[in-house]
Amino acid sequence: MLKLRHVFLLGVLLYPLAASAEMSVNIGIDLPAYPNLALIPGYPVYYAPQLDANFFFYDGMYWVYQDDEWYTSSWYNGPWWYVSEEEVPLFLLRIPVRYYRQPPEFFIGWRNDAPPRWGEHWGREWEQHRRGWDRWDRRAIPPPAPLPDYQRQYSRDRYPEQVRQQPQLQQQHYRFNPDEPQTRQYDRSVPSVQQANPQPGRIPDERGTRQDIQRQQNIQDVSRPQVQWPTSASPQSRQAPDERGARQDIQRQQNTQDVSRPQVQRQPPPKQEQPQNLMQPAVQHEHKQEERQQGQDAPHQTKQGQDRDRNN
Repeated sequence: MLKLRHVFLLGVLLYPLAASAEMSVNIGIDLPAYPNLALIPGYPVYYAPQLDANFFFYDGMYWVYQDDEWYTSSWYNGPWWYVSEEEVPLFLLRIPVRYYRQPPEFFIGWRNDAPPRWGEHWGREWEQHRRGWDRWDRRAIPPPAPLPDYQRQYSRDRYPEQVRQQPQLQQQHYRFNPDEPQTRQYDRSVPSVQQANPQPGRIPDERGTRQDIQRQQNIQDVSRPQVQWPTSASPQSRQAPDERGARQDIQRQQNTQDVSRPQVQRQPPPKQEQPQNLMQPAVQHEHKQEERQQGQDAPHQTKQGQDRDRNN
């Protein structure tokens, strides 16, 4: 179980690198020195007449056709990158059969002065995708790219094995920019992978891949701006600058709306007057008590009057 998990994690780490076609392959090309190249008449393409390989130079890049696959490199001895048949530049597809120094068996019977029958070999779907590849105006052929003669001084003993050194030397001594988009995507001015894949489809060294990924993460961490928090700041004030600024803008807009909004003065509700009939029972009660008191006092006053008369 642990072994399967280890393989799964390794595949996840390698997938972005493999998907972007950044892994180089070893195709067995090991030249002791810079090869002699000759221009194909009527084509902006060079070939190597003294090599036992289908070795070409076009649009500032080296190209090799081997085992029905195309490969390209900015240096004559690699490293090499795989190129699918849908992305091969058109003038490479138009090279006559006679200039293939190691032609495959299915070339037998085809005309030497004509390009290979790629549509017949790769199928109708490819031919529909690259429709018109074998038709061009021979009077409007672009000029060939200059040869990188500076690489002659880098023979086998002095050949730059480090992948990072090759683009640096090329930028110093070779100022040509590729014309075709298929070529530009393989022109690696700053390659991102140092480890070469020894065989097509083989997973590179795990330790080197992890080192490359860790190095890229360190570069991203260094380039990312660091936010410094005050030591005496409260936890609420430790907000990201963008979030704190956004909250201040929202609060400012709310204050502006409150100022511009008309103030409505609320008046207290009117006092309700008590109805007069509520006071009438109490008044009537007081009147009754006074009448009763007067009734009680009347006999007493009459008796006092009679006694006063008798005494007189």
